[in-house]
Amino acid sequence: MDLGTVIGLVLILALLAGAMAMGVGIGAYIDIPSVLIVIGGSMGALMIAFKPIQMKKFIKVFMIAIKPPEEDVSELIKKLVAYSSKARKDGLLALEGDANNEENEFLRKGLSMAIDGSEPDTIRNLLEIDMEQTSTRHKSHSSIFSTWAGIAGAFGMIGTLIGLVAMLLNMADPSAIGPSMAVALLTTMYGAIIGNVLGAPVANILNIRNDDEMLIKEIVLTGIMSIQDGDAPRDLEAKLLAYLPPEHRESSI
Repeated sequence: MDLGTVIGLVLILALLAGAMAMGVGIGAYIDIPSVLIVIGGSMGALMIAFKPIQMKKFIKVFMIAIKPPEEDVSELIKKLVAYSSKARKDGLLALEGDANNEENEFLRKGLSMAIDGSEPDTIRNLLEIDMEQTSTRHKSHSSIFSTWAGIAGAFGMIGTLIGLVAMLLNMADPSAIGPSMAVALLTTMYGAIIGNVLGAPVANILNIRNDDEMLIKEIVLTGIMSIQDGDAPRDLEAKLLAYLPPEHRESSI
């Protein structure tokens, strides 16, 4: 679990709730018509903007922002170096059992093609296509939240206009001004909260998750190509460690 994301969300909600409670109370900031306009309206607009199969993954994608798949890059590099040593000593066919038991699907696919004797260009092209399509899917998912941020803000403004129209039409009735003003102001607040707490930040962290995964796949691709080329394990390790920040480059050889 990404504690930074969780702590950030909890901190924002706690501070907002605390500020409301210290003022006129949280109840004053709860308005059902405003909720229907902003949340209902923005979700409906998202259903128009994206395919149903994309919207079905809304919650799953949101959970990736909170709990991303974990991959120890240092251990991955050690594993690739170990595979390189084994292949240099006993040949590529000696990695068949390791490939069959490999949990990393991308690594398993690349190793299997290398063991089967596929041409290096073929392996690289197929794995790069896999990377490109995976990244495209991830960016499509993150765009749901960035779009939501903009749409929620727009529906906040729509709600404000609805509230102002209702207020102006009922200026003769003082009792109707308060509820109309509540809709006008709270819809803007709801739209701003959705856009700046759930929309834009989640979209950004999902893009970071995508970059992290692409880095891992790039390391795997480089490792597989080096193993197939018969590079020395020490040379392979130096090549893979170059992908990491200097403070994380620890040799295991």
